[in-house]
Amino acid sequence: MNSTTQFFFTRRSLEAVRLVTSLAYSLFLPTYLATLLLSCVSSFATAKPTPPGQSSLKIAVDFDGGSAHIVAIDQHRRLVRIRPQILNQRGWRCWWFFKLSGIVPGESITLEVGDAPWATPDRATFSLDGKTWLQTDLGKRQGQRIVFQQSIPSKTAWFAWGPPFTQTDAEELVQWATEECSEAKKFVLCKSQRGRDVPALHFTPSGDNALPRVGIWINARQHAWEVGSSWVCKGLIEWFVSNDPRAIQVRQVADMTVVPIMDVDSVAIGAGGKNQLPHDHNRDWGTANLYQSVSAAMQHIQQLDDQRLLKIYIDLHNPGAHCQSPFFYVAPHHILSDIGQRNLNRFLATAASELSGPLKFRGECHESGPNYDRNWRRISKNWVTLNTREDVVAVTLETPWNTIHSNLDGYRLIGSQLGRAIARYLRAMQALTP
Repeated sequence: MNSTTQFFFTRRSLEAVRLVTSLAYSLFLPTYLATLLLSCVSSFATAKPTPPGQSSLKIAVDFDGGSAHIVAIDQHRRLVRIRPQILNQRGWRCWWFFKLSGIVPGESITLEVGDAPWATPDRATFSLDGKTWLQTDLGKRQGQRIVFQQSIPSKTAWFAWGPPFTQTDAEELVQWATEECSEAKKFVLCKSQRGRDVPALHFTPSGDNALPRVGIWINARQHAWEVGSSWVCKGLIEWFVSNDPRAIQVRQVADMTVVPIMDVDSVAIGAGGKNQLPHDHNRDWGTANLYQSVSAAMQHIQQLDDQRLLKIYIDLHNPGAHCQSPFFYVAPHHILSDIGQRNLNRFLATAASELSGPLKFRGECHESGPNYDRNWRRISKNWVTLNTREDVVAVTLETPWNTIHSNLDGYRLIGSQLGRAIARYLRAMQALTP
């Protein structure tokens, strides 16, 4: 039977089924059953098989960080329609990450994503090997949805809200740094609630040095969806282990810990993490902690402060969809001493000098005090400010995720610039040699 004949019989068969269904509707079946049957037949009649010469597009999310709700796959139009998966009580619905197979190399894939604004970046991220991440072309907005079109030269590709950074990536990063730099040692900060390792990196000052040690603590990804913060953290670590003379100077005095992912459990299942119930990691800094990573970080930070070493605490985040430049959240001025305010101002000035673009810090700062959140005392940088010596600088760096520079190169550059800002600040505080 040729394709024309087959189509003819299929069409005649569908017409016959429609007729029988219509009779059933009027004579025999209850209304709701007949309506359901007629709807199913209509859907079958309008469904289009995969065109000849093309394989079926298929989505998979069964891997670390994978997550997406599949709304539809139109094989004829080579269109995939998704939205973030609903994960009850696990925070904002914004993250999505899936593997697409069945692509004809060279064809254009259309990706439609719903749930603006958090789930719909102006540019999505894709990869041909699951490791190297690129931005798509600018998407086209349609109400609460955005549509991306991307030519893919391979049979398989990965698509994501932003460039994924998983627990495995964190483990590989701290392992690499340990091999590259004698002052750096990987360790496990703690086990998460679900028994996952929380990878971390510790720098110990090297050699004999007349200058006193300086305590620094940096953590990222208290909100799992804010993946750019982990890439900023990667750029920071890469700079610290480099041969830049300023990095070498910092390593000579720095007792420094860096944690690339705080909420490894939410990252693993592709949850948003922000505002998860009863609260997220960045509202857990106080008594009776829910999260082991926060509890462990607090203990380490307190030890550094008890030894009179702690000088800098930095929490790495990503902000809202409309932000185009990096900015800092700072502790409310009423809890800062004169020394604390002076040191904060000096740090922000060095950041303005070093975070020079293309994602440029333009001096924008916001206080996160009582008018910002009723649990403001349990926000990490505020807890640090309230519970350590008055000269400690504690800030949150927000790096924008919805710009053309919000990619691997842009994030890592911000990280290296932040490292240089830390070096400049320590030099201004006479913690480094001139």
